[in-house]
Order: sequence, then structure tokens, then C-alpha cells
Amino acid sequence: MQKIAVVGAGTMGHGIAQIAAMAGYDTVLFDSNAEAVERGADKIAANLDKGVARGKVTEETRASALAHLTTATDLGAAAAGADLVVEAIPEKLEWKQALFKSLEEHAPTHCIFATNTSSLSVAGIASVLADPSRVIGTHFFNPVHIMALLEVIVTEQTRDDVLANIRDFGQRTGKEVIVVKDFPGFATSRLGVCLGMEAIRMVEQGVASPEDIDKAMVLGYRHPVGPLKLTDMVGLDVRMHIGEYLAKELGNSAFEPPALMREMVEAGKLGKKSGQGFYSW
Repeated sequence: MQKIAVVGAGTMGHGIAQIAAMAGYDTVLFDSNAEAVERGADKIAANLDKGVARGKVTEETRASALAHLTTATDLGAAAAGADLVVEAIPEKLEWKQALFKSLEEHAPTHCIFATNTSSLSVAGIASVLADPSRVIGTHFFNPVHIMALLEVIVTEQTRDDVLANIRDFGQRTGKEVIVVKDFPGFATSRLGVCLGMEAIRMVEQGVASPEDIDKAMVLGYRHPVGPLKLTDMVGLDVRMHIGEYLAKELGNSAFEPPALMREMVEAGKLGKKSGQGFYSW
């Protein structure tokens, strides 16, 4: 693979584009919103500058990554000649299906379609395509340029060569790859969201403060970040929607968003992106 197009210039999209460009792929960051593309490119440059300042990234790597990165607001131009397209748009099944249907008209027939969904059915996303065997899940973690894991999700139709190419992509971008079957919540979201919902219920019941609940998991179980701070970082609204989906698909009330979570989302307390969640940011 030589050319990679990343669709969606938000937090996950620009992070995926950054690591692809750093790995030497010709990378196009696409968003239909010109301002969003510009912000995404600026954040990539800022991340690289920060990496250089901290001695984590060389000047040569920074220059090479920026040289390999371009932006686009025209989907056809972004997908033309691409070997891999990674979508990082909001978690709406119909949006992802519509995007892939459009990409089917613009991308080469050999192009792999990857979805960064954290919980939606990859087979469901692929079901609208003439060739669903080209679709695979590539679940990255935030911040993409720091987190080591890439969770790869395969459906019953995903081709072996598609998986092999994505394994190579993960290795080249410095990720540890795990492969899971296309089952609701996969491995990471199923475990992480369940823990997060229970932590919120504990706050709701007055068991302990958010800080102490998080500290219990960080110091007692060596989690790098507590479940409530992680919920803030992901976004309460995002996690709430994932929880609703998993509760329905798995028939398990453990994933049902607590009343406190719904109240916070309704009040606009979405976590880091809004400045206030279980913590002030």
C-alpha cells in the first residue's frame, strides 16, 4: 500500500493521518468542511512540533511526515488511487454506509475500506457494498499517535489478503495488533464501556468521588487512566450512545447508561471537549 485516505478530520481522523504520514505513506486527510481539514492539519503539525520539543520525534521525521501529508475537501480526489481508505466519522451506521457507498464510486476496486468504529457492526456497515469482503474494522485509540493498540475487526466475509495488509499497516505505524471477530463491542469497547458505566453508577450512588474511584483503578489495578477520566476524554455523549447500542445488542443492562450520565449529557457536560464532565478541563 502506498496511498492512504483518511475520511474525517476530527480527533481520531487527524491522529490516524498523522501516524500514516509518519510511516511514509502518501496520506490524504479529507473532510467536507474546509475549516475542519485546516484544524486537523494544524493539530498534526502541532503534535509533531511537540514531539520534536520532547525529543520523541526527529526533525527529519517531522519534515517527512508533513511532506507526505496533503488535505482535500473533494471525496473523489481524496479516494482516487487510494490503496486504503480509513473512515473516522461519527458513530452513525447510516452515515458510514452512505460514505462507503460513495467511496465505492471513487476508489479503485482493489482499495481496502476500513472503519474506525468502536462498536458498530462492521458487517452491517459493509452490507450495502457490492464487495463487502474489502471491508475491515480498524479501531484506533485516542491519542492515536501515542496509544499502542490497533484493534482489527474481521467479518465472516473479510478476505485474508485484506487482513494481511492491515496487519502490515499496523506494524508499519508502530501499533500492536489484536484481531477480534465482528461481535457487538468487540473486545475493548465491551470491557471498557461496562467498567465506565459501573463507575458512573458508583458516583450516582455516592460510593466515592470520581477522583477516588479513578485512583482505585490506577493504583490498585495499574490502569493508565481511571474509567471516569477516560469517559471524559472519549466524550460522555459518545459513550452514552455506545452503551445504548451494546445494551440493546447484547441484551445486557450493565451497559445501560445511568441516569446521571443522561443528565450530564443533556446539560452539555460532555467531558474534555466541552470543558466539564466528571472533571474540569
